[in-house]
Amino acid sequence: MSYKYAILVGDGMADFPVSELGNITPLAYAKTPNMDTVAINGHTGLVCTVPAGMHPGSDVANLSLLGYDPQRYYSGRAPIEAASMGISLSEKDTAFRCNLVTIENHRMIDYSAGHIDTEIANQIINQLQKELGTDRIRFYPGVSYRHLVVISDFPQDLKSTPPHDITDCEITPHLPSGDGADIITSLMEKAHSIISNFKNNQRSSKTRATDIWLWGQGNFLKLPTLQELFSLNGSVISAVDLVKGLGVLAGLEVPSIEGATGYLGTNYAGKTEAAFKALETQDLVYLHVEAPDETSHEGALQKKIQAIEEFDSYVVGEMLKYQKEHPELRILVTPDHATPVSLKTHSSEPVPYVCSGPGINKDSSTSYSEKAAEKKTVLTGPQLFRYFIQK
Repeated sequence: MSYKYAILVGDGMADFPVSELGNITPLAYAKTPNMDTVAINGHTGLVCTVPAGMHPGSDVANLSLLGYDPQRYYSGRAPIEAASMGISLSEKDTAFRCNLVTIENHRMIDYSAGHIDTEIANQIINQLQKELGTDRIRFYPGVSYRHLVVISDFPQDLKSTPPHDITDCEITPHLPSGDGADIITSLMEKAHSIISNFKNNQRSSKTRATDIWLWGQGNFLKLPTLQELFSLNGSVISAVDLVKGLGVLAGLEVPSIEGATGYLGTNYAGKTEAAFKALETQDLVYLHVEAPDETSHEGALQKKIQAIEEFDSYVVGEMLKYQKEHPELRILVTPDHATPVSLKTHSSEPVPYVCSGPGINKDSSTSYSEKAAEKKTVLTGPQLFRYFIQK
């Protein structure tokens, strides 16, 4: 039998036990009959997607889940997003992730500026390019709060902090440091004035954006494709440039899904339809849902539970229906990393996965959660990928 493969990623879905849920995790508390069905028909385990000493970012974790060793290939977050946006980087370029954020009284109030509308966000970024862009510094608009800045001939040892790691915190200790920090902080200060004027002069006063935050810098990245490594073709389906960029770099197709937002109520039907279409002719789909992570960064427990239940119903449930009609399909469900609502940021401990399908070993699992996978053998992300696609 020639197998097909569906990797379904609930970003940040894993968590710590929560007292108000009776000391169980949101994943264990949520109604997830479809993920439980995958467990009953297959097996659960643990996967460590973040190598020791590396930051537990979605960039590192999703790179790992796609079969690549981050310690060998990772060069920074922003170059991955640049690949998704079609931005060509030269060897002299350093790309930075540019968040539109809300800072008040020197505190990071919101890393997403209230999940700012893309149209307004692009107007702001275009204004920043007009006033601050040079031959050396370029601003590129993206989606919602996620944008890019590319700087030529930038020093290589700058330290930066993800804004979602410092929600509600004083920003001063977390400002960029090291060579080139003065360039970045100057850009951020100038952008603050421009955004303030923009809000005063445009019919955009409702936006919560006050500043930009530059982080996740890195240089040009090239990956061997999954076709070259494993003779696999396929598609990556996601709302976020980071994961889409990994798809581009891995040599996979990256369809654009109208209405895919990276938040609750995203266009799940559009995502699953794109997955089914891809599986007609391709080997693998990597379908990523961002909402559990976003709601975790907000510290919104009930929203996280909702995000997990939406993922279970509208993604995993639909893929199980497809599997009944296509018994050659293997399904792997996993978070990329944990994003505990108590921390409002990522953590690096192993996370539970569950998989089923032809040729997949079956164990005695009856449900899917962190507890259901405890005491299981811990695989690395590349090890799990190779196990999942074995013939």
